Amino acid sequence: MGVNSAIEWTGSTWNPVTGCTKLSPGCKNCYAERIAARLKAMGQPNYKNGFKPTTHEHMLGRPLAWKKPQTVFVNSMGDLFHEDVPDEFIVKVFGVMVQADWHCFQVLTKRAERLAELSPHLPWKPHIWMGVSVENEDYAFRIELLRKTGANIKFLSLEPLLGPICRLDLSGIDWVIVGGESGPKSRPIAPSWVINIRNLCISAGTPFFFKQWGGVNKKKAGRILEGETWDEMPCPQPLCAQA
Repeated sequence: MGVNSAIEWTGSTWNPVTGCTKLSPGCKNCYAERIAARLKAMGQPNYKNGFKPTTHEHMLGRPLAWKKPQTVFVNSMGDLFHEDVPDEFIVKVFGVMVQADWHCFQVLTKRAERLAELSPHLPWKPHIWMGVSVENEDYAFRIELLRKTGANIKFLSLEPLLGPICRLDLSGIDWVIVGGESGPKSRPIAPSWVINIRNLCISAGTPFFFKQWGGVNKKKAGRILEGETWDEMPCPQPLCAQA
């Protein structure tokens, strides 16, 4: 995991923490769990514990070595705010992000309660974006907890979208990503769910990014929504300046 990520809305990935535990319905077919099992079987040392939450001190300095500005997804293979990650390690990760201020860091969690608890103690610089994952309306409470944090850029990852989110309050939200679930046991996504969220984003003036329809063959399903590709992102970020 590093530069040239295949994830559509980022440029690179950085995993000072790997592994997680299932928390809500969106976790059922976790792609990171499948990848971790494969990497463990291949003998990759960072995955010797499989998908058990593990901190990696030796990975902390990785973004400092990347001299070219990147958009960096932090912990694509885990959750920084997992209960097994010590507060002190989270602070160290944020310290590195503060130092590497030529990058744009995208942090994403399902554990919005812990995020809100630690937020007052974290250095929220403009290049550190914070997001929460919400798979259906039952977990929209995470959005309110995100809104209370000190993050300058707050975003939502509505992926895998497993149901409609009709009452979506976008006040204080700077970016919305939507995507369907992919993989062999993927659950379906309804176009009406996506269109409704897209329309709410347009009304609110919130950048909207449609990642994928998903399914067993996500490449074939593509990411076209009503004849368009939606790649909107908030600025500033390193890749905006280079576009």
